Amino acid sequence: MREQLRATSTISLATVEPSATPGFDGGKKQGEKALADGAKELATLQEQLFAESRFGGTRSILVVLQAMDTAGKGGAVRHAFAGADPAGIHSVAFKAPTDEEKRHDFLWRIRPHLPGPGYIGVFDRSHYEDVLIHRVHGFSTPEAIEERYGIINDFEAEVEAAGTTIIKVMLHISSAEQKSRLAERLERPDKHWKFSLGDLEERSFWTAYQEAYEIAIRRTSTTLAPWYVVPANHKWYARLAVQNLVLEELRAMDLQWPVANFDVEEAKARLDAS
Repeated sequence: MREQLRATSTISLATVEPSATPGFDGGKKQGEKALADGAKELATLQEQLFAESRFGGTRSILVVLQAMDTAGKGGAVRHAFAGADPAGIHSVAFKAPTDEEKRHDFLWRIRPHLPGPGYIGVFDRSHYEDVLIHRVHGFSTPEAIEERYGIINDFEAEVEAAGTTIIKVMLHISSAEQKSRLAERLERPDKHWKFSLGDLEERSFWTAYQEAYEIAIRRTSTTLAPWYVVPANHKWYARLAVQNLVLEELRAMDLQWPVANFDVEEAKARLDAS
């Protein structure tokens, strides 16, 4: 699945079918079962990663989620990591920058939330907002945005060198699917809180956002920190894909339980005698 989702340097979102399920042959029922099965493995691997850090390990994982409104970033986080210990997951949803944050460079508010050793960090939106929204709405000059692509690549290389594996995911939905999801929010009183009139305004920039995403992905998909474009019209598949991307990186770490730094048999004897 990972290789099928990995973005190329010539990615064209128009050629990515949002309703496809690359790397998975089953339907919704089979996908939900696979997600539940994967949750068990992810829970074990996440605990091993956390345990490793208690004995000097420096490794961690950062999942960067970007998407158009309604694409399901929150649901992907809740379901993909459902089996993990919340204490080992550090999730941050980045909103519009505050006045204080605007007084600093665009990575200033990002750095404090990078995952420490043993943790899986999740960014719901991220430093990429400063090359997506800014390009679409002209908040920064084209020259400044071009410069930021290079700054981002250098920043992510620095993060990787410190022991953090970066998984960057764009959840890709169609314009028609977004319209359907927005309509559902308007029809359901329990979903009104999730609706904003700003969503309709942003929707009018759909084409510009698709172009901004393509450029950002092409400029910043590197060997160390590749982008993955996940078709997300089927929520169950998007959640499964995110989980699988994390699982594949955890498996590649070849995690082991730390060896006890004490005499186990002596500890048993002492416990029996207590």
